[in-house]
Amino acid sequence: MNEYLRLIWAYLKIGLFGFGGGYAMLSLIEREVVQSGWISSQMFTDIVAVSQMTPGPIGINSATYIGYVVTGSVWGSIVATLTVVIPPFILTLLASHYITNHKESVLIQGAFKGLRPVVVGLIASAALLLMNSENFGYDISQRLISIALCVASFCVVFFTRIHPIVVIILAGIAGLLIY
Repeated sequence: MNEYLRLIWAYLKIGLFGFGGGYAMLSLIEREVVQSGWISSQMFTDIVAVSQMTPGPIGINSATYIGYVVTGSVWGSIVATLTVVIPPFILTLLASHYITNHKESVLIQGAFKGLRPVVVGLIASAALLLMNSENFGYDISQRLISIALCVASFCVVFFTRIHPIVVIILAGIAGLLIY
């Protein structure tokens, strides 16, 4: 039962303070689940990769998986998933009613202007969090190849009209051939 309470507390914090979506939540999720010793950094990186490939938000997908890993049961998955979803759902309902009625308010506009750069910073933090040895390799040659693939993928998506899914498939093929 203690693990369930710890799981509820961790995902309550993630749900309440995870502004900006799944990528903005990643550093908070990592702090709560890796530093608590529930999973390793390698497993966290794998969860992020799998969560990106499956339908649904990364925060919910990771909560479902980590809830199962921590408790060893489907109930842990359900508890973690509901705990990460219900608080922001309730806050969104309350906030949307207030914001709709006061959208011209200087306070509301100021709050959104303050939140925008914070969300960008949280997403940048997630990018830095994922730039680790699990993703970029342990030795220097692996790291250089990984960085080259990362930069090339970014450039192709940013500067061309090639669809990101094609880039993902090509990067997977390159990874199979190289590694």
